[in-house]
Amino acid sequence: ADMTASETVSGLAPELAGAKKGQGTTPPVSVGERFTSYDVEAFEVPSGREEIWRFTPMRRLRGLHDGTAAFDGTAVVAVEGAAAETVGRDDPRIGDGGVPADRVAAAAWSAFDTATVLTLDGTPEPVTVTVQGPGEGRCAAAHLQVRTTPHTQATVVVTYSGSGTLADNLEIVLADASQLTLIVTDEWSDDAVHVGAQHISVGRDAALRGVAVALGGDLVRNSSTVQYRGPGGDAELLGLGFADAGQHLEQRLLVDHAVPHCRSNVHYKNALQGDGAHTVWIGDVLIRAAAEGTDTFELNRNLVLTPKARADSVPNLEIETGEIAGAGHASATGRFDDEQLFYLQSRGIPEDVARRLVVRGFFGEILSKITLPELRERLEQAVEAELAVTGA
Repeated sequence: ADMTASETVSGLAPELAGAKKGQGTTPPVSVGERFTSYDVEAFEVPSGREEIWRFTPMRRLRGLHDGTAAFDGTAVVAVEGAAAETVGRDDPRIGDGGVPADRVAAAAWSAFDTATVLTLDGTPEPVTVTVQGPGEGRCAAAHLQVRTTPHTQATVVVTYSGSGTLADNLEIVLADASQLTLIVTDEWSDDAVHVGAQHISVGRDAALRGVAVALGGDLVRNSSTVQYRGPGGDAELLGLGFADAGQHLEQRLLVDHAVPHCRSNVHYKNALQGDGAHTVWIGDVLIRAAAEGTDTFELNRNLVLTPKARADSVPNLEIETGEIAGAGHASATGRFDDEQLFYLQSRGIPEDVARRLVVRGFFGEILSKITLPELRERLEQAVEAELAVTGA
């Protein structure tokens, strides 16, 4: 449904992306006022009480947030299907996507030695990027930038895997009138901790189709910011997460509409099973005063399969102009539907098969948007493996 400025949702959770030293404890009124910096020392050490950290188990961050992480390892970045560059910190393109908005992202920005820059200029086949963790007991920082040239159409698959602790920044820079399909999967080993920041810059009449999949790891926290550089930008962000016992998956998004006539659509789904399984989804959409003609919607659905699993969902919509095409949001968290289960069993389907069918249907809407058959099949098999953990 359309919303006007007078219908702006109240109680917007303020974004405190690392309080700047000396700025005091009063939170900013708008998410648009959050503090950003490339310098890790410009951020205070978070205590966990700040709005952007309150859902994160700080003790499990292995020192990424407080300066005690050693960054004594290396994450291996490999690219197949296109030529990539390894560049130094002084490359002028670094930073085109955006600026870190929390202390961990700034720490990763301050710690990387070399960055990988992938420029897409008409590659017809999907390009694959693998980021391998530094190994168990090791910690690394990484930096990857994916950029398009004008009028390019491309597909990139970024896969995170392996062990260890990783803090990284992923920049996505879309040139005017380009189209990018970006699929990012977190398929970590059970010991891994990954805190990532995505900085997405969408050019005039450019379109991003993004799919984020989180399945593995001990703690995985991804923060994405979308900004538009000109009218006609379009961003569709889809996500899927499956948390099992003791696993923490956190997805944070900010779509910043600062220019007219842009569109965004956010749709994330999570499933949880096992003691201590925890998913967090925070969806912030800001429509600034200049962003007339904006059309935006965000949706989050969570399916809790077993007791003692917890899903937190916080959609936030802030509107500074009434001249918009449409804006809305929705969130729902529910337990496994016993009526669905009973219906399927009444048709002669065994309980374990019926449960799998319900979960497959829940995730099917997201997985169907992955147009690469081999990747979609692999992720479907990974979901099946998650379901088999507790026999769901």
